[in-house]
Amino acid sequence: MTPGGGRGLIAAALVASVALVIVFLALGGSSYAPAEVRDPCDQRPWRAPEGLQQQAEQFTLSALDGAACDLHVSRETLVLALGSSAGRERFAEDPRLGAAVRAGLLRAIDDAERAGAISPLIADGLRELAKRAPAEQVISLIQDAAPIFGDLQGLLGSAQGLLPDGLEGLLP
Repeated sequence: MTPGGGRGLIAAALVASVALVIVFLALGGSSYAPAEVRDPCDQRPWRAPEGLQQQAEQFTLSALDGAACDLHVSRETLVLALGSSAGRERFAEDPRLGAAVRAGLLRAIDDAERAGAISPLIADGLRELAKRAPAEQVISLIQDAAPIFGDLQGLLGSAQGLLPDGLEGLLP
């Protein structure tokens, strides 16, 4: 390579660097601020879930919001704490955890019922289960709510024909 060719590459790299900085600033890069973490105590509207996976996702997010609100932490902080067994062990030392995850699960059940994802009859049964289940089982339901909706749909699909006329609307 000739000495002039090396200088040309350096000059091109400098021009590209300056252009990159100018474009970054022109697009608002100097005023970047991370998005605010939403308050978990604020109610979030349920989207219209169209399937088991979306229903379970909505349910899980709602339960996490409820538990995080009860603990006065962000949902993200709670997810990180519950995401690993070591995190759960550290978090489990907090005596408020059991009550908080139950509160979160109850909130998710209420939200799912209001959204029409589960019937009032099923919601009442789930509330009783949430009040009595061990905290570790409640945490596993919050981490993956798909079994709730999968089992309910399978059970309710076969039970639908057993109800007397006029009561079919009680089941989703």
